[in-house]
Amino acid sequence: MKILHVIPSLGPQRGGPSQAALDLVAALTQAGPDVTLVATDDDGPGVLDVPLGKTIDYHGAPTLFFPRFSPPVGAVADFAFSASLTRWLWHNMARYAVVHVHALFSYPSTAAMAIARLRRVPYVNRPLGILNTWSLQQQTRKKQAYLTLIERANLNHASALHFTAHQEAAEAAALRLRPPGVVIPNILPAAPPVTDAHRRLRQALGLPADEPVILFLSRLHPKKGLDYLIPALAQLADRRFTLILAGQGDPDYTAHLQALIQDAGLQARTHWAGFVQGERKALLVAGADLLALTSHSENFGIVVLEALAAGTPVLVTPGVALAPVVARHRLGFTPDLDVAA
Repeated sequence: MKILHVIPSLGPQRGGPSQAALDLVAALTQAGPDVTLVATDDDGPGVLDVPLGKTIDYHGAPTLFFPRFSPPVGAVADFAFSASLTRWLWHNMARYAVVHVHALFSYPSTAAMAIARLRRVPYVNRPLGILNTWSLQQQTRKKQAYLTLIERANLNHASALHFTAHQEAAEAAALRLRPPGVVIPNILPAAPPVTDAHRRLRQALGLPADEPVILFLSRLHPKKGLDYLIPALAQLADRRFTLILAGQGDPDYTAHLQALIQDAGLQARTHWAGFVQGERKALLVAGADLLALTSHSENFGIVVLEALAAGTPVLVTPGVALAPVVARHRLGFTPDLDVAA
């Protein structure tokens, strides 16, 4: 059986959704099906240094990359238009038994669904939380127009919608789309344990051996609720702790967060780790005392799963789809998205 996966970006800068697609395709490849993953070379503000137009092994997944149109206007580049990707999809789509499309409101996913419809190839869409209530409330007019004119027809012709949590499926149900929803959680490949992570992390940061460490690890984006977490920590000025902010984001928003940290008097307690991956990321996750993800909306929250797998408790707000799992199994804290809570 030949299966095609299409996603706008596999860049590390795009975070969990890209990693989840890679892990899924790598696992399917090991299980036996003939799977191909197609993406642009997008990686946030830049592009990936990868061969273009030919299949390569990319982190265990057979992958074809195509060049993204990269004008100086960020919003246009983020749309990830790719003429060569369009041509490849048009000429090769019919070779596949089914197409699994990841994301919405992005050129590669929109084009893949439209071409699959024209070529009469069944397809599934994983909306990545874009159909969640909070997401649709951002840039409302533009998203509603795109949904009405283009994506609703694409979604309604899908064979199924792939949600990663029941909470995501429930929020999307308000749109009354025709296809059935199927809830299949993201997978997390087993990783070796990080030895002596608690001591090594504090030693690397020059902290006392018993310093409590709170970790935020995600994109620096208004969706992530740092405007609540930072003022909440400011109210704990009489307690010892270090906050690690690991991630990158828009420069204007990053400057806003820096001002928040300063106003809260937390400069000396905050470590800006920037974008992390690999061994550095594993050390932060395993060495922290608590992972905090105080998001307005997360269709899954793979970093939560990563923390739990490393034995690190989590603090997640109700907008994080894994919050019910955390509460049910007493794996951490699930306060409301409110400074006092």
